[in-house]
Amino acid sequence: MNQPLVVLKGVSKTYTRGKQAVPVLQNLDLEIAQGDFLALMGPSGSGKTTLLNLIGGLDRPTQGSIRVQDVEINRLSSGALARWRSRHVGFVFQFYNLLPMLSAEKNVELPLLLTSLNKTQRRQHVMTALEIVGLADRARHKPGELSGGQAQRVAIARALVADSTLLVCDEPTGDLDRKTADEILHLLQTLNRQHGKTLVMVTHDAKAAEFATHVLHLDKGVLVEQMERVA
Repeated sequence: MNQPLVVLKGVSKTYTRGKQAVPVLQNLDLEIAQGDFLALMGPSGSGKTTLLNLIGGLDRPTQGSIRVQDVEINRLSSGALARWRSRHVGFVFQFYNLLPMLSAEKNVELPLLLTSLNKTQRRQHVMTALEIVGLADRARHKPGELSGGQAQRVAIARALVADSTLLVCDEPTGDLDRKTADEILHLLQTLNRQHGKTLVMVTHDAKAAEFATHVLHLDKGVLVEQMERVA
């Protein structure tokens, strides 16, 4: 088995609504190996997206530690955490989150604007990412000129462009028809198997989970089952 890339120890998350404390995750221990493709499943309100956001550094645990490679990200300052995210995490969301006034290549380029790469280097990275997702010929098209599946491919290229350590995907096929969803899932599986990317994906779709190497089930903030799939 590959070395753990992500290690959670005793992680809990509680939100406050007025004067009421609302526990979402409870004392979770979890290891995600380098090169894994993990699907997070469970009923609505089980804590899946909260866990995904903690792993991706978008939120902080109330208790416990989260280590990605050799960095305990819950101890980073807000500024340091933002810089860490930009270098190490690629995000793929259900509704793409593309800027409608920008072309596909300009949307993909956005994470690189935080780096020291020059314009030529950024262009090379962008075109490589678009080629990987099969959209090099749509580089100058704006999101409104793309299908839903193509828009999600652009979003995946954006997540890939900085050669992120980890890809976190929140319902990446939730807005797509079955055929297009399967195409996106095959692409994610290819990124995992052929490019060695580590992926964590939240999904309600049992068919989507079949593309993962591991399936983890949450119920009321507690890990209730973990199943390894045969690749």
